[in-house]
Amino acid sequence: MEESGAGHGYLLDNGQSEAGVRFGALAELFDPVTFRHVDRLGIGPGARCWEVGAGGPSVPLELARRVGPGGSVTATDIDVSWIRDIAGGTIEVLSHDVAADPPPGRFDLIHARLVLVHVADRAEAVRRMAGALRPGGHLLLEDADPSLQPLLCPDESGPEQRLANRLRSGFRTLMAARGVDLAYGRTLPRVLREAGLEDVQADAYFPVTSPACAVLEDATVRQIRDRLVGEGIATDEEVERHLANVATGRLDLATAPMISAWGRCP
Repeated sequence: MEESGAGHGYLLDNGQSEAGVRFGALAELFDPVTFRHVDRLGIGPGARCWEVGAGGPSVPLELARRVGPGGSVTATDIDVSWIRDIAGGTIEVLSHDVAADPPPGRFDLIHARLVLVHVADRAEAVRRMAGALRPGGHLLLEDADPSLQPLLCPDESGPEQRLANRLRSGFRTLMAARGVDLAYGRTLPRVLREAGLEDVQADAYFPVTSPACAVLEDATVRQIRDRLVGEGIATDEEVERHLANVATGRLDLATAPMISAWGRCP
């Protein structure tokens, strides 16, 4: 996942051990959604794909399976530590800043998931991606919109859920302070049209209860607990109590809605 560049540092550092756990949970939650769209766009053998801000390996590997030996997958990120080992065959791994570096080629599919919301110059990043499409190629952008559904526990039925939602509110505050646009997901269809793409469509998805949501929440809170405590959002005891509540499996945890939007290069 690309770094924010907002001057405060990326809140969820890929260098932390919990990042791998988060990537696995995100793959379980969202890979089926992503590849439903990839398949709908007709990406198959021989296609050239660019996975932007790949983070973990699941999407590049699955794209490589679809495009076969006659295609190619370029996986980029500012921090490639979690994808370096998958390079070879049809997969090329590059350290790359989507808003600052020239695109690494021209592609039939360019995909970025949960990336642009963290990029300071989102407009420039989209311009560069749209300009790297082959005629008839597709840009598929997927990003969260926490403002559409801000609660970790939509069914706030007791003290455990109220604590969870308070910590999630604090997490949103920390993200906003680092330049994250908490309402960016809903803008993606307009962003694609303004980039000159045609046949723009979009949908949204968010799980309300999933074991992967609990895994994701545990790893996320462990990554940011020092900031939650240091900025007075929660005490150490409250963080520990929340993690224990999550571990019971009895909280109905949700994610922010993920908006998927796609458009075609004329």
